[in-house]
Amino acid sequence: MLRFSNVTKAYDGHIALDGLSFFINKGSTTVLIGPSGCGKSTILKLVACLIPADSGSISIDDRVMAADSIYSLRTRIGYVIQDGGLFPHLNGAQNVTLMARYIKWDRDRIKERLDELCRLVHFPEALLQRFPDELSGGQKQRISLMRALMLDPDLLLLDEPLGALDPMIRHDLQRELKDIFRTLNKTVLLVTHDMGEAAFLDNDIIILRNGRLVQQGSLADLLDNPGEKFVEDFIQAQRSHWLLLDREQH
Repeated sequence: MLRFSNVTKAYDGHIALDGLSFFINKGSTTVLIGPSGCGKSTILKLVACLIPADSGSISIDDRVMAADSIYSLRTRIGYVIQDGGLFPHLNGAQNVTLMARYIKWDRDRIKERLDELCRLVHFPEALLQRFPDELSGGQKQRISLMRALMLDPDLLLLDEPLGALDPMIRHDLQRELKDIFRTLNKTVLLVTHDMGEAAFLDNDIIILRNGRLVQQGSLADLLDNPGEKFVEDFIQAQRSHWLLLDREQH
């Protein structure tokens, strides 16, 4: 579904991605994790066509991203950022349906899709008329997820979508996200800094460090066959968190 081939990206001379190559399969959930500044969010911005790569190539379904394909690719990608990124002057319904209205879906189609998404993410329809500053953190993230899913994208990008939430709300939304990913069978690329969250949400994990891929595989692979000592140390540092979530999962 998605392939990075020797991709580099630098900001003001600082290397964010250093010859990065990886691929993810259609219908899978892949989690990007690593220390701050390792390139996780840069990867999502590149896939979302928000910034260009300095070199290398990125392809979706074997179609290489290029200037003439950005618009069509963007409609196939849903994107949720850490703080939700909702427009404060638009209510919930207007935020969710923004792109559908922009590409001129008819009113009945928009209403039908909005109803589907409310059911999917367990969001009360009555709250759609509220503005972002009238919603809780969890409600805002549900609105953001609905907006990302509005056009029924092939690829869903989530940049630490639960990072700013308190532990109880985060716990509940982790379970809901896992159910949603399973129900929709979308290709998902998710950034987190929490190994427990990565282990809970799915089995394909990419560990990054200094803009390079250190290791990709399931948690069992990373535990049993760490590619280098950094992988061992990184997992050990968060072991109590992911063990707790793993017990809850089973």
